[in-house]
Amino acid sequence: MPIKSDFIDYEPLGNPRRSKALESEEFWVRKSIARDAGPEQVSDVKEGRRAEVVFGKNPRVDSLLKAEETGRAPLVQTALRRGHAVSFIGLFLFTMLVFVRPYELSPWLALMPRIALITAIATLLVFIPTQLGLENRLTVRTREVNLVLLLLLLCLISVPLATDKLLAWNGFVDYSKVVVMFVVMVNVTRTEKRLKALLVLILLVSVALSVAAIKDYQAGNLALGGKRIEGMIGGLFDNPNDLALHLVTLFPISIGLALGSRGLAAKLVYFATAFILLGGTVVTFSRGGFLGLIFVFGTLAWTLGRKNRSLVAVAMILLITLFLMLAPGAYRERLRTTDDESATARTAELKRSIFLAVRHPVFGIGMGNFIVYSDTEHSTHNAYTQVASELGLTAGVVYVLFLLAALKRVRQMPNPKEVDKKKRALPYLAIGLQAGLIGYMVTSFFASVAYLWYAYYLVGYAVCVSRLYENSLITGKSRF
Repeated sequence: MPIKSDFIDYEPLGNPRRSKALESEEFWVRKSIARDAGPEQVSDVKEGRRAEVVFGKNPRVDSLLKAEETGRAPLVQTALRRGHAVSFIGLFLFTMLVFVRPYELSPWLALMPRIALITAIATLLVFIPTQLGLENRLTVRTREVNLVLLLLLLCLISVPLATDKLLAWNGFVDYSKVVVMFVVMVNVTRTEKRLKALLVLILLVSVALSVAAIKDYQAGNLALGGKRIEGMIGGLFDNPNDLALHLVTLFPISIGLALGSRGLAAKLVYFATAFILLGGTVVTFSRGGFLGLIFVFGTLAWTLGRKNRSLVAVAMILLITLFLMLAPGAYRERLRTTDDESATARTAELKRSIFLAVRHPVFGIGMGNFIVYSDTEHSTHNAYTQVASELGLTAGVVYVLFLLAALKRVRQMPNPKEVDKKKRALPYLAIGLQAGLIGYMVTSFFASVAYLWYAYYLVGYAVCVSRLYENSLITGKSRF
């Protein structure tokens, strides 16, 4: 029987042995339909009258609906309303200023750092009334948003308790910008085109960084005692280890975009982008970046090759062997070195950060204050102990849960091969994000990046992909 609803665009089959694609979409559709339903509407949702569709029994869906009926599960939107066009333009411009940093290219642009702050404030001033008008609330309350707001509160609490209160306050102010723009991002990225615009912007910057790094390595233009390249752009990317972390997280996203693209030209462009990002990661000579790449490759292979896991394992070993054979000799030599001055110093800082986390378990030593306790005036070189030592063990747990919530979100996305071909772009992108998040979680074990933009854009992408996929099932539109 044809469906008369405007919410979805496929017909339920009379055959009880439905395809996996329909079963996969059933959960997402019914989950989305149930959102925003009042108690008096839940029974209609259960019977399928609101969508005019009667699905077969599904324990997972029924348990969700029952939880919502009793108020034990959050009610969410049925569909994303159009809006926030101006706010998104502000977000896009701010992202460009943060990642491109044009004020470093010429002394004439020295005042542009203020423009980034002005752009953020202007975006927020437009966002707040628009968001209240659209949804009558300041933000969607996903688990990721709740956790990051809790982490921000713990940062504020640490300020008056810090050893160096001014250092802690400055750290809190900088981090509050990250949190605010994260909240703006997950609320204003309401269409596939907006998400794609953000991703393409970041990929273009990453390709430029990778090409510059490769050229510097080939020309022998090395920093850090003439041993390693330095990023073309300062701030987030001047340190080769931080640059490697960024490229490691973007590499699988490019792969996901390539697999989800329907045109051959787009596939080739995204695969070429991934290859360039891989080359840029190699010339950073980052050992943490190499470990992150191993986990990224493993996640992609394991997820995409679900039906041939033994073959995937063999292919992974061959791929890593080939990768090491083609890599520069100096790169392989650095990977074998684990007792040099840099590794020894990082190990010492790691031990000290763990000691401080145990010694100050409640509120930590204060945001950004580890450098005060460090014997060498360096950071922890570990994102997890950075949070635990400076904000307390509770904050460390919140930070990990923040990352795991996003990882769980993209892992729950359906297998791309089990959905309609026109709707595979977002599930494939979710696989790339899953690998990117795992790559970040591994690589950040060797970098003090817990308060920087890297993770928050990744988690933001994950939230947006999930919401957009649910929305595409309700509206029947997917134009990614």
